[in-house]
Amino acid sequence: MPRGARERRAAIVRLATTSGLASVDELSATFGVTASTIRRDLAQLESAGHLARTYGGAMAVNTNHEATLRQRSSEAFEAKRAIALWAAGQVRPGETVLLDSGSTMSALARELTHVQNLTVVTTGLTVLQELANVDTVQVECLGGTLRHISQGFVGPLTEVALNRMTFDRAFLGADGVTAERGICEADLHQTRLKELMAQRAEHVYLLVHAAKLGHCPFHAWAQLPNSWTLVTDVEAGSAIVPFQERDVDVITVDAEGHAR
Repeated sequence: MPRGARERRAAIVRLATTSGLASVDELSATFGVTASTIRRDLAQLESAGHLARTYGGAMAVNTNHEATLRQRSSEAFEAKRAIALWAAGQVRPGETVLLDSGSTMSALARELTHVQNLTVVTTGLTVLQELANVDTVQVECLGGTLRHISQGFVGPLTEVALNRMTFDRAFLGADGVTAERGICEADLHQTRLKELMAQRAEHVYLLVHAAKLGHCPFHAWAQLPNSWTLVTDVEAGSAIVPFQERDVDVITVDAEGHAR
């Protein structure tokens, strides 16, 4: 292989690692070669395990470990409960709300059992378990392919069902979030689904404890709508400033679930 190709492929890996995603068109312009040359580069890098191919480009192979839902359930337990308390207080009788999958959503589901005439739509298996015996809540499941590690449904069947509904409120979780890029997740199917969820709701809330602010452990991203609310705990401190500078509504809650 010519030295130029070796150096180009090494540079492609570096770009994908620093920026998260690299498109064929961008790489072609950057290195002054044809799109077909870039596609051959990406195929070789994927075969060697250096990159993972995506539609129209590639992303760096993730070296971080995605925690299981059971592992995450024990993290920041009190903060998640406080966030869930505040979020439940926003829900009104008669509404239809969408709950993402995840441990914070399970905590929120437990707080919604006394809301009258409520419909809860969810992709989360643990949310279904929390509400399975609550006769006063109508539960709709957006089925699809189950991601065992997160206990959430994703994929085309989930998206088809989602596109037939709208919601008063959508409550989303995340592995991380930044003010510049939005929601960070381990899997591109998750980020696509979260974007679709946000598009279907009148009010969008992202529920994340303080440690997830500015945290980007993976390379799959979901953009948030122009208007959304970040809900976190009081430990966030100055980490909320980048979001406020972008005119995001930020709510920080104390241990009792009261906004500060």
